[in-house]
Amino acid sequence: MPETTSNLRLKNLYESDEHLWLEETIKLLKTHQLEELDLENLIEELENLGRRDKAKVASLLDQVIRHLLLLQYWQAESQFNSAHWKAEIRSFRNQLKRHLTKNLHQYLETELASIYDDALGYVIDKTEGKIDNLPQSCTYTLEQLLDINYLPENL
Repeated sequence: MPETTSNLRLKNLYESDEHLWLEETIKLLKTHQLEELDLENLIEELENLGRRDKAKVASLLDQVIRHLLLLQYWQAESQFNSAHWKAEIRSFRNQLKRHLTKNLHQYLETELASIYDDALGYVIDKTEGKIDNLPQSCTYTLEQLLDINYLPENL
């Protein structure tokens, strides 16, 4: 598709005022002026949006796992922090519920082991390696991690 004056203007606008570029792009999409679109930057923005969404839900799930591990295994701090950890778990689950789509749910399923490894590393660092019975692989299902009421049985 050959470049038009409008799409060259839009490309320049993208470099100087991304918010205005977005408004103009939305107007063009709504009026079906597809030939005027700055497709290169639109594709880049859509790809970035997808990555941000995946990073957001992965980060929230990481937080749920961290706090579940602390709650379940860090007995020395439990009496002082368990209420806080439970509240954090609820908060992160609520946020996940608001952001999760079918596609992002599938993404979390495929990335669960990696997200768990990241959370485990954090817990090991936070507890200075003082907990020797932390599971090296995830013992929680994704459904348990997302369930607002789930807590491990031994609490």
